[in-house]
Amino acid sequence: ESGKIIFQIELVSAPGFASRMEDQVRGDAADLGLNPDFQVQAHRGFLVSGLGDLAEVQRLAQQLLVEPIVQVPRISQVGIDREASPGTAGSGEEPASDAETVLFVLRRPGVTDPEAESALRAMRELGYPAHAVRTFRRYAFRGIGPADLKMLLQRAIANDSIEQVVPDQLSLRDLELVASTPFRIVTIPIRTASDAALEQISREGTLSLTLVEMQTVQEHYCQLDRDPTDIELETIAQTWSEHCSHKTLAGRVKYTDENGTRQFDNMLKETIFAATMQIRGELGSDDWCVSVFRDNAGIVRFDDQFNVTFKVETHNRPSAIEPYGGANTGLGGVIRDTLGTGLGARPVCSTDVFCFAPPDSDQASLPPGVLHPRRIMKNVVAGVRDYGNRMGIPTVNGAIWFDDRYVGNPMVFCGNVGIIPQQFSFKKPRADDLIVVIGGRTGRDGIHGATFSSVELNDQSETTSSGAVQIGNAITEKMVADVMLQARDRRLYNAVTDCGAGGLSSAVGEMGEGIGAEVWLDRAPLKYPGLTYTEIWISEAQERMVFAVPSDKWPEFEALCRSEDVEATPIGQFVASGELVLKYGGETVGQISMEFLHNGRPPVIRDATWKPPAVVPTDPASLEKIGLAETLKKILAHPNVASKHWVIRQYDHEVQGGSVIKPLVGVNEDGPGDAAVVRPVLDSQRGLTISCGMNPLFGDLDPGAMAAASIDEAIRNAVATGADPDRIGILDNFCWGYTDRPETLGSLVRAAIACQESAVAMRTPFISGKDSLNNEFSYTSESGERKTISIPPTLLISALGQVPDVSRCVSMDWKNAGSRICLLGFTRDELGGSHALMVNGMQGAGVVPQTDPAAARNLYLALHRAMQNKLVLSCHDLSEGGLAVALAEMALAGDLGAEIDLAPVAVGDLGPTNAFTTLFAESTARLLCEVDPAQAAEFEKEMAGQPVAWIGTTVERPVLKVHHGTQELFGCEVAELRTAWQQTLNWK
Repeated sequence: ESGKIIFQIELVSAPGFASRMEDQVRGDAADLGLNPDFQVQAHRGFLVSGLGDLAEVQRLAQQLLVEPIVQVPRISQVGIDREASPGTAGSGEEPASDAETVLFVLRRPGVTDPEAESALRAMRELGYPAHAVRTFRRYAFRGIGPADLKMLLQRAIANDSIEQVVPDQLSLRDLELVASTPFRIVTIPIRTASDAALEQISREGTLSLTLVEMQTVQEHYCQLDRDPTDIELETIAQTWSEHCSHKTLAGRVKYTDENGTRQFDNMLKETIFAATMQIRGELGSDDWCVSVFRDNAGIVRFDDQFNVTFKVETHNRPSAIEPYGGANTGLGGVIRDTLGTGLGARPVCSTDVFCFAPPDSDQASLPPGVLHPRRIMKNVVAGVRDYGNRMGIPTVNGAIWFDDRYVGNPMVFCGNVGIIPQQFSFKKPRADDLIVVIGGRTGRDGIHGATFSSVELNDQSETTSSGAVQIGNAITEKMVADVMLQARDRRLYNAVTDCGAGGLSSAVGEMGEGIGAEVWLDRAPLKYPGLTYTEIWISEAQERMVFAVPSDKWPEFEALCRSEDVEATPIGQFVASGELVLKYGGETVGQISMEFLHNGRPPVIRDATWKPPAVVPTDPASLEKIGLAETLKKILAHPNVASKHWVIRQYDHEVQGGSVIKPLVGVNEDGPGDAAVVRPVLDSQRGLTISCGMNPLFGDLDPGAMAAASIDEAIRNAVATGADPDRIGILDNFCWGYTDRPETLGSLVRAAIACQESAVAMRTPFISGKDSLNNEFSYTSESGERKTISIPPTLLISALGQVPDVSRCVSMDWKNAGSRICLLGFTRDELGGSHALMVNGMQGAGVVPQTDPAAARNLYLALHRAMQNKLVLSCHDLSEGGLAVALAEMALAGDLGAEIDLAPVAVGDLGPTNAFTTLFAESTARLLCEVDPAQAAEFEKEMAGQPVAWIGTTVERPVLKVHHGTQELFGCEVAELRTAWQQTLNWK
């Protein structure tokens, strides 16, 4: 029958136009160490069913699918004699290297394909009777050996977790390849299960519930005199997961360190939360926190009309398995956190921080089951880029850190800032409100994402955890955002939340916690038929928001959504019963007490210990022999410090028109800005700063020192651009290894205690946070030994500052020749965790920097006053690489040189004894300022009582010369420094 014919439409490069896909394949081969001198033809295409004849398909291709200048369509009919093999990357026979090998790469059945969804929608709107659409990529190779081709497929072209490889030609019977599952209520027999059986049920079901938790569930259902249904057990697992409930940080901990033993009943509440509560109490009527640790994002006051929101999420596990989709939905998810805060905030800008293994890692050295770090990095960046750019939300700030230990667990932090009218900052669902879901439809993608995020990865994760990967569609989310903000302004709903980890189970379960809810699962809109009621309930399919809509507002709400082409469906009702009732086809498939669901989890009780490692002293005589100029260039070229322009220039950081200080600054827009500054309200001069601080190298020596330094760095970056130290809120993201080990948990507790102490002293409240634990990767080596790689203790601190008047903001590039250069803060003999020791093969030695947060706050208050009085021309914080790198970065950003004298450098209690330490120590709470000579006396007056050292003068000729008194130490052309800084990640 003509309607069942499947047409294959290939989009081939027109004569004279190169294929970017082919260039990318050769580039990927070179990255993997393969010889890229082979022939390849590569292009993408569509499979379409439901069209009548070839002429209709040709019209469709020309009208909708091809770019007419650079592409031509090649159309054929797909055979129906055999079904496509599900295959894996590298499947099929291994041909001789001189024969042509043709391979097709398609999404696996059930995996979201946004491009296909958009194409199908457009076809139908244009009047074409298409039934279904799938996308594919076609590759034809010559001149590449079978082993190299297999590696190229597995490591660069196809991702086995979401894609299938079909050799030779496509043969399909039907594009609707998702199997249907007959309806039946499944009961899990746990009342009589042994402890071993309980653990097996949790493990095989990817529930990530501990034995104690399974025993608690068992006892509960014994009291009810029945076994749970599968959907009830899944709901409990999602709600109790580490990802959703933060059960380790909020658990009971007995912590022992060099000062004795301390008992926490709720570690998170008694450290991070306690800091915020103390600060808010001290602020009294001047408290500018509005809603913290209670909604999808923290809310603080901005001005008399608006509040601002901020949230930073982790999306580590999905990004390790499928980097593009994981990062894509990481940013999409945190944007939905903004939309789901209060009654809905408008996203203003985004931030991202990534941690990878070195991109030049040798392929042969990688453990089995991991993607190459370069591939992970490229795809993570592309995922964030595409989502933010397509939604029209600028990505304005971030950082990237490299360490071998992230090889199996890359860290992907995505943050978003929003603005919300003050009157919409709170929400409360009411009994009898309809439960309405809008946006994307539900599919099998993202199932067990929350519980999967609570376990360690291993060498089988890529093939066994494909269901946990979500695929995003930014265009759908943009439509959802636009329509819901209109509905908010019309006051058409009482509450909203995003449908994130745990899917509908978490969204509805959290919204109805204080009331009760009845859910009609068979009414949920599906991407395709065949999902079970449990899959519908826990799927984390993207771009969905859940609303509490009064019945009398539903007609207007539905009409508004329909007018914007956004699907809206009532799937239940909030009921004042205290119960969560789940129905499918009129039958009750689950019923759980809200009290047990949200308060029944047994507390995690753990021991934690911390023992400081022995300090390995540095040898001053050895340091004096190390070349200073060579060390500076090595640090500038290290990927942690090197320019991230390859990443930054892929992001649209100008969209919405509010950018004031951009990620790259200076005369050539190539200097590393300390923080981004944006104006969220375009008719106001009031601005926001977004910055971050992180240093895992410090955490290797002392996680407490790392935490204090990270808070100081995030605040210091904000102050360097003009933020008011009295109006900075911070967020914590703890990413740690397996915290069941007392020493690992002890390092986390030590960091949390330092966070509390530093935040209180700095008077910077925590307004939100997120943790990601058990970030470890296990594999079996070639010798048969089981090995585990744990990430380094990683704490990201993000800061949201406020600028009274953006016209007084300061960037880090030197502005004028003849200016005076001032170093603020104490430089100490603190080389521990420094990049200078690392690039010289001395990592692990030295004293880790210690932070005095009270002294730092006083310094920042004085500097802010000087900035408000326009006494500072440029300002830059000192962090990785210390004074030497800060000088180099300011010079290359301003394209100016300087004459520097180290003799006046302010010295602390542990004063540096040599030029190496003075230049490269990474002591905290330090900044460089450029000051007009005519204003130097007034600047000194504002900075009275603070450590100030005038260390040099800017000069016209772009050469950086460093002396100590009359002794010349080294000189470097700024062009040399720029080359060293830009070349490492200067990718195409």
